[in-house]
Amino acid sequence: MPRKIRQLKADLLRAECTRRPAKGSHTYWTHSLLPGERLSLSGNDGDDAKPYQEKYVRKLLKKIEEVKRRQP
Repeated sequence: MPRKIRQLKADLLRAECTRRPAKGSHTYWTHSLLPGERLSLSGNDGDDAKPYQEKYVRKLLKKIEEVKRRQP
């Protein structure tokens, strides 16, 4: 069963990402450690997440963890 958009948003919030609303159901997510990276997530909270959305969120979270690990 696919995860819900609200679960992806919760993962991003746990990773201390910042949410910025956009048109319609779109939201932009950024993180202070990755100033050049921006993730666009579309869909309402109760919608099923598409496989590519899960992949993008997983990829961003992995990058954040790598940067945190490299920090002194």
